Amino acid sequence: MFTFIDENGLQVDLRFDEGPFEVEPKHVLALVQHDGKWLCTIHSSRGVEFPGGKQEEDESLMQAAIREVYEETNVIVEDIKWFAYYVVHDKIPFCKAVFTAKVKEIETFVGDYETDGILWLTEEELWQRPNLSFYMRDAGMKKMLQEVKNHE
Repeated sequence: MFTFIDENGLQVDLRFDEGPFEVEPKHVLALVQHDGKWLCTIHSSRGVEFPGGKQEEDESLMQAAIREVYEETNVIVEDIKWFAYYVVHDKIPFCKAVFTAKVKEIETFVGDYETDGILWLTEEELWQRPNLSFYMRDAGMKKMLQEVKNHE
């Protein structure tokens, strides 16, 4: 387990296994890489981040990840795999399941209320973005991207 303190001063536990979970995951995050670049969304208030969101009722975590990627980016993914999960120890702790996926098809981006656009960024470009979402700047994100490289 990799433990760190996020920008909000909360303890976060990051694990690279499939449980058992101390807190059941209800949120998802997708790490999608294509041609050496990471798929990112531009959230209107949080900034640049990886696609993700909340699991809906009667939906598996994997289905939620596939849906969220498409809703936020118009990218259809395949070969989606469980990668990690992390628990944020807030007053009410929450857990996010992390998946990796490959691009199947890239449709023309149609903006909606969730995101202001998409970006394909190399890892170097990602860390240089001035408007990264707060969770993208934390030690856990750097650890996850390092682990993705180790699994390639």
